[in-house]
Amino acid sequence: MNTPKDCLKILNSLAVGIFTVDLDLNIIFFNREAEKITGFSRREALACKCYEIFRTELCQEGCFLRRAIDTGTNIVRARNKILTKKNVEIPVDVNCAVIRDDRGKAIGGVESFLDDSVRVILEKTLQNSYTFEDIITKDEKVRRILDILASVAKTDSHVLILGETGTGKDLFARAIHNSSLRKEGPFVKINCAALPATLLESELFGYKKGAFTDARGDKAGRFQLAEGGTIYLDEIGELSRELQAKLLQVLDEKEFYPLGSIRPVKVNVRVVSSTNRDLRKMLDDGHFREDLFYRLNVICMEIPPLRERPGDIPLLIDHFLLTESQLLRKRIYGISGEAMRILLSYPYPGNVRELKHVLNHACMICRGSEIGADSLPPYLLGETVSGKARPAVVPTADKANTLEHMEKEVLLSALAGSGWSRKEASKALKLNRTTLWRKMRKHGLLPVKPV
Repeated sequence: MNTPKDCLKILNSLAVGIFTVDLDLNIIFFNREAEKITGFSRREALACKCYEIFRTELCQEGCFLRRAIDTGTNIVRARNKILTKKNVEIPVDVNCAVIRDDRGKAIGGVESFLDDSVRVILEKTLQNSYTFEDIITKDEKVRRILDILASVAKTDSHVLILGETGTGKDLFARAIHNSSLRKEGPFVKINCAALPATLLESELFGYKKGAFTDARGDKAGRFQLAEGGTIYLDEIGELSRELQAKLLQVLDEKEFYPLGSIRPVKVNVRVVSSTNRDLRKMLDDGHFREDLFYRLNVICMEIPPLRERPGDIPLLIDHFLLTESQLLRKRIYGISGEAMRILLSYPYPGNVRELKHVLNHACMICRGSEIGADSLPPYLLGETVSGKARPAVVPTADKANTLEHMEKEVLLSALAGSGWSRKEASKALKLNRTTLWRKMRKHGLLPVKPV
C-alpha cells in the first residue's frame, strides 16, 4: 500500500488539516480536513496562493511555511489564526516543513494544522487571561473606552465600571488587571451583593481568632489575598454605609483592622469596582458616601448596553457560535436567515450574557450544521414559557448585510481619502496594515494584478 493513490487516501483520512505548496506558495494539495476547517473546497483552494485561502495576520510578514521552505528548518507547534471562508477567525496549531526531491533540492512545503479553538477557550477560562483584544466590538463608544483603559491599565489608578447587568463588566475588570503592571499578582473578585453585611465585612477584611463565637482561628480577608495585585469589588453599590466607611479607610490609608484585631494590616492593592446602579442618585438619596464615590471614581467608564450597539450583535453571534459549538464538539458552521433576523431584532435586556446563553442553547439543540429558528429558545419565538407568553419577534430587514455594506463603505471612504495609501488608511481607521489588507481582501478591494 505505497502507491500515490494510497498515500492520498491516507492523507484525506487524517483528522488534521494538511496542504502542500510549491516554491511560489501555490496550493497543490488540500485534504478533506483542511476543507472542513477552512470552509474552502479543494477545487477552490488548488492553484490559489496559500495566503489567499488562509488570510492570517502573518501571511504578509512572518509566514511560518515560507520560513520553513527558506531555512529548511521545521516549524513545530506554532500558533496562528486563520480566517475561514465565512470570515470567522479561528486559532490553529501548525507544523511546517520543506519538501525536497530525490536530490535534496527544495521543491515546496507542507503544513499541517489543527483547529485550536477549544484549547484557547479553555485556557482563557481557566487562567482568566482575558485582555482588551478579547473584547469583541466595533462600536465607536466602546472602542474609545478600550483606548482609554489600555492607557489607564498601566497606572495604579482606581477604576469604576458602570453598566447594566450582563454587559461584561467582569471581562473589562480582568482585562485591566491582565494589562497592568500588577498582572503577575493575584486578581481577587468579590460580589458585594452576594453576602449580608455582617459576613461581607469578615470576607473583605478577615478576622482574628476569638473575634466572634465561631472564629476558631485567624482568617485573611480578600484585601490581604489581593496583596500586590487587584481586588475587584463587583456590585459596589450594595455596600452598607458602615462598610463604605471602612473601605474609604483602606483607600486613604492603605491599611485596615481585621475583626477583633488591635493592629492594622498594611495593604498594597489596586481597586477596580463596578455596579449596575445609579451611584449619583444614591449620593443624592444619602445611600452612598460622596467621599468614597470620588475615591473610587478616579477613572469612570460606562459600558453601553447591547441594544445601543447593534453593530456588535453579528460579531458576538459569530464569536459565540464558534466557541459554544467548539466546546460542545459540534460542527456548526452558520445560522439560517430566519434565525439571524430573529437574533438581530431582539432587544437583549440581559445584554451580552443573554446572547451568549441563547447561542449556547441553540448549539445544544441544533442537530445539523446550521442553526435554524427552531433551535432558538422558545421565548424568542413568542412561545409560552412557564405559563407566560412573550411577544413574538417581528423579523426585520437582514441587518447583517447592511452592516457588511457599512464596513465596506467605511473602508472605501478611508482609502479614497488617503489616495488609496494603505499606510494612511490604516492610521485613519486605527487598524494595523495586515488587518486592513484582510478586510480589503474580504470586500474585494485589493487592486487587481496585471496579467
